[in-house]
Amino acid sequence: MQNRAEKKRIVCFGDSNTWGFDASTGGRFPEGIRWTTLLQEHLGEEYQIVEEGLPGRTAVLDDPLLEGMNASAYLQPCLMSHSPLELVIIMLGTNDAKERFGLTSFNIAQGIAKLSLKAKQLLSGHNGLNSPVLVVVPPPIGPEYAKTPIGKSMGKDCDDKTEHLANHLTELLQESGIELLDSKGKVPMNRIDYMHLDEEGHELLAKLVFNKVKTILGDG
Repeated sequence: MQNRAEKKRIVCFGDSNTWGFDASTGGRFPEGIRWTTLLQEHLGEEYQIVEEGLPGRTAVLDDPLLEGMNASAYLQPCLMSHSPLELVIIMLGTNDAKERFGLTSFNIAQGIAKLSLKAKQLLSGHNGLNSPVLVVVPPPIGPEYAKTPIGKSMGKDCDDKTEHLANHLTELLQESGIELLDSKGKVPMNRIDYMHLDEEGHELLAKLVFNKVKTILGDG
């Protein structure tokens, strides 16, 4: 039997923007449009991208209206089931801005930092070692979201909370060894609900993450 090399696995752990929610249809973007599948194409057959996106997912909070949204409760079994991993990519924060959670922008960043530190401490890498962790800060929610149907569910000030996430995360993670990638100003949200990526956004995010991943893994 021919020997086959194990593919290098990367887990992309996030919410509806990792799942690939298409605000124009209410469905899911197909492969070839989602940023995770585009990242797979950029990296090539040597890698395997594991898509772990869940619409509504929060970093460390239980949602009283939606079951199973707390990323912290699922992170360990998720990462360990896919181990050994080359890298863990976390992109969360959009749902944590919902008014019903009552968090400040700094509180949201604290939750993401706590989750990413947990990911870094898990022995999900090769030979029982840790996996590197990359935190991607999602694009801020556009202020226009409040005038769309999603605005009633999200509540007030979600745009302002997500606007400042990158600054807080830079402060919180500066000595952690966790990599940070800010998509603000580089990747736009759509013009439908202003809190999800459109096709252009997925393409731009895939390129941005690809360049960062190659640097982290020493291939760029």
